[in-house]
Amino acid sequence: MSEAARSLLQRWGASFRKGTDFDSWGQLVEAIDEYQILARHLQKEAQSQHNNSEFTEDQKKTIAKIATCLELRSAALQSTQSQDEFKLEDLKKLEPSTLLPRLPSEPGMTLLTINIEKIGLKDAGQCIDPYITVSVKDLNGIDLTPVQDTPVALRKEDTYVHFNVDIEIQKHVEKLTKGAAIFFEFKHYKPKKRFTSTKCFAFMEMDEIKPGAIVIELYKKPTDFKRKKLQLLTKKPLYLHLHQTLHKE
Repeated sequence: MSEAARSLLQRWGASFRKGTDFDSWGQLVEAIDEYQILARHLQKEAQSQHNNSEFTEDQKKTIAKIATCLELRSAALQSTQSQDEFKLEDLKKLEPSTLLPRLPSEPGMTLLTINIEKIGLKDAGQCIDPYITVSVKDLNGIDLTPVQDTPVALRKEDTYVHFNVDIEIQKHVEKLTKGAAIFFEFKHYKPKKRFTSTKCFAFMEMDEIKPGAIVIELYKKPTDFKRKKLQLLTKKPLYLHLHQTLHKE
């Protein structure tokens, strides 16, 4: 996926979340406007000629379907009799996250898949539309791979937010620079301030890359990509639960 395509997906994802946030809080006029604007952008991309598009024909079919769903939800909000015909919960299942596919394998090189299982938080049930931003940074906090956002969490249960989503790290493990780390920023929507905020973050260093389950500690925001002033989020035993799979040619 090109940088331009990834940038488009991130913009669409932000617009999608903005619309569903308005929808969740009953701000229907704003939700309708956001849905209709995004639907127009998606339809334009879906109908663009192949050589001018950042997406394949199959991807454009999916983009067109998402646009149609946005139009259906917008129409449902404008009719007092049909709001249940296309529900907000159904629309949220279509969120365009920025997850990227696994890289092609190379002889002697290792690729890493990280499954984000769940995160433990004392107020897990109160988090609105939570998702996790995953990035790989060097010691100076510079990105070594494209940043990826997960879809919104599957469910919230007791003190856990469940994701069960695979992240394909966009660089062979052997090519990551010494001192690099993989960051996980937990983000959620704050209705009073009307923006998405980072609640906490976690990171995994290179010596922690090994097959199987791992739990890593949560730190207070703001995210410290240089790892110099770290403060644990809580003294309680709450962690980010991951499972790693290594693929070697």
